[in-house]
Parts: sequence; C-alpha cells; structure tokens
Amino acid sequence: MDDFPACATLLARDAPQLAEALNVDAGQGRREAQWLLCEALECSPSSLLAHLDRVPESAARSRYEGLLARRLAGEPLAYLRGLREFYSLEFEVGPAVLIPRPETELLVDLALERIPQGAEGLALDLGTGSGCVAITLARARPELCVVGLEWSAPALEVAARNRQRHSVPNCLLVRGSWLDALGGAAARLIAANPPYVAEGDAHLRRGGLRFEPQVALVGGDDGLHPLRRILARAPAALAMGGVFLTEHGSEQGAACRALLSAAGLHAVRTHRDLAGRERVTEGVRV
Repeated sequence: MDDFPACATLLARDAPQLAEALNVDAGQGRREAQWLLCEALECSPSSLLAHLDRVPESAARSRYEGLLARRLAGEPLAYLRGLREFYSLEFEVGPAVLIPRPETELLVDLALERIPQGAEGLALDLGTGSGCVAITLARARPELCVVGLEWSAPALEVAARNRQRHSVPNCLLVRGSWLDALGGAAARLIAANPPYVAEGDAHLRRGGLRFEPQVALVGGDDGLHPLRRILARAPAALAMGGVFLTEHGSEQGAACRALLSAAGLHAVRTHRDLAGRERVTEGVRV
C-alpha cells in the first residue's frame, strides 16, 4: 500500500475492468471509476479531475479498494452510496429495501393526479420499503394522512429514517402484511408496488437484482400472488370513489386488468411508463 498509485493511474487501471465486469462501454467504465474515487476521497468530480496527480491516503485507499471490489462483483451503486434519488428527493437505501426505480415515479404521478392539492383523507402505500412512495405523497399533499405498510422490520427502519430525513409528520409507518394490519380503512387511494417477478425468472440471477431482497421481488410462480392477496381486501378498504393503483411488470397489464375487474373494481385501465411499457393498472370502487 506504500506505493499506492495516483488517481490518474487508478482510473486508467480500473475503468477497463469495470467496463468489462459491468458490460458497459469504456466511457461508462471511466465514470464508474471516477464515482468510486470521489466516494472514497469524499470529493466532487470537478475536484478529482483537477487533482488527478493526488495520491490517496491510507483510509481513502482502503475505502476505494473495498468499493471497487463490491462494484466489480455487481453490487448496485445505490447500495455502495447508501442513497438513491426518487422524485427529486434523496432516500436512504440498503440491502433491506429495493432500490427505487424511475418507473415507480409513474405510480406517484398518477396518485397525485387523483388527489388534488388541499385534499384530506387517507392514502395507503402497500409494501412501502424505503418509504419513497409514501413520503413523496405525504410531502406533496400535507393535508393527507399517508400510511406506509411494510412487513419487513429492517425495511421499516429504513423507511423511518427516510421519514425523519424529509420531515413528513403526516406519514405514518405501520408494520403489517399488506392490508391485514388495518381494520375498517376507508382510503381515498391505495397505491401498491408488490413483488411481481415470477419465480425462476432469469433476471433474478443477473446484475444488481442479485443483491436486492428477493422477498420484495418474487411474487410466486406467475409473479401475481401478492396482488391477488391484496385484491381480496383492497376494494373493501377503499372509500366510495376511491382509487386503487398497482405497479406491475411490463407484460402483466392484461392479467392485472383481469384481476382488478374480477375483484369488483371499475374503470380499470393500464398506464404506460416513459418507455411506453405497461406499468401501472388502475381501478375505482363505485
């Protein structure tokens, strides 16, 4: 470690192996290496590039080598950093929770369209995980009471820290399995992002998904078992005119529409994400 190389040498050495390990182009490989160095040195990208002749000190050396090894193994950057942006807010993330996805922002967009500014009442976020959906809704609609339900105690701890980070007193966090923890709820909106990957899906063994909690990803043999369980109680938990929204896989739109209709919800339709893929299905209690 006494002859640890300067930053420029590290970038030249490690960018190609990152590109190969992560199956990205050379430019992305260099950006990955720069990010790891910035994290280890606790500096900005501009500062790093202005001082490429800098030789990291011992503590930074150890941090960098540890981060590099984890990234080469495929661990997501969000877990290495411990933070992920969602809806222009930063949320703590870790192995206890799924990393918030950009496509889940559609779930928030639709919820906010259906709950006007100044609206009061109850909204539920099922399987809240990091709390990103519940907290974002609560911040945008401060008169609304938003309850995030989550079965995993470690995940709920992460959500609680995120609630504190964003100071949302109108967001409550409850431990429970889907709607089982609630009595006679009369929610004006229920948002759900249940596990929806089918068991045995090859994607579960690739890339960053290997590091995320499988219990939050896998939804039975067809990926829809959790949604069926939710829909057994969701219509009764909605107020009249209340809206149910669920995220799902891009090829599950037709199956989800059938399930929502069979549960007695009306005006069932599926919304597409920015990539044009079916992503969120909606139904209304009438």
